Amino acid sequence: MIEEKIRLNKYIADCGVCSRREADKLIEEGKVTVNGKAPQMGQKVSSEDEIIVKGKKISSPNEKVVLAYYKPVGITCTEKDRFADKTLKDAFDYPIRVTYAGRLDKESEGLLLMTNDGELINRLMKSSSGHEKEYLVKVTKPLADDFKEKMEEGIFLEELNVKTKPCKVEIVGPYTFKIILTQGLNRQIRRMCESLGYKVNGLMRTRVANINLGKLKVGTFRRVTGDELEELYRIVGME
Repeated sequence: MIEEKIRLNKYIADCGVCSRREADKLIEEGKVTVNGKAPQMGQKVSSEDEIIVKGKKISSPNEKVVLAYYKPVGITCTEKDRFADKTLKDAFDYPIRVTYAGRLDKESEGLLLMTNDGELINRLMKSSSGHEKEYLVKVTKPLADDFKEKMEEGIFLEELNVKTKPCKVEIVGPYTFKIILTQGLNRQIRRMCESLGYKVNGLMRTRVANINLGKLKVGTFRRVTGDELEELYRIVGME
């Protein structure tokens, strides 16, 4: 089946480079070439063409995309929810349709992986996968001396009728700790803390597998590529 060609500005936008209007401007400014030549007005292209934008070759819009997104507090991880004040669809905009690989509740912030790779989503969200997720957590009262030990050995959650798996905890302040989980029960950290008499008033996910939040600012995202992407696929068993 021959791939249908589409207008150059749409192709550039579909690849996630910029909007169609911005693509038109780049074309007018001579910052785009198609197969080594300046494009003609209204030219149509496909993935068989070599398209260079500002000195960089762009990839096909059919290529698998993985994004690291800093989800703000107040955003519900769903595309449609008439009861939600603001959904992920309202807050996150990308030319290629992507969805989340692992939820963060409305009150939490931090790293959310967004992708159009269905198999990667399945591997990341599978309860038995065992990949690490790291969080920075703040509670409303000082942490007791035995808090770290109790959290690490696992806590029985009555409402879910399950004991959490052993995890790693690091105390970083009187009210603050880091925790690394290898499972993803519903509101797990909040439930664990509540079982010990603590209320969470700040929860940020800083890492999923090998992908770190790093210096991303709230509401922004970056594309995961190169060695970092290869390592992620290796961790989930998709190398």
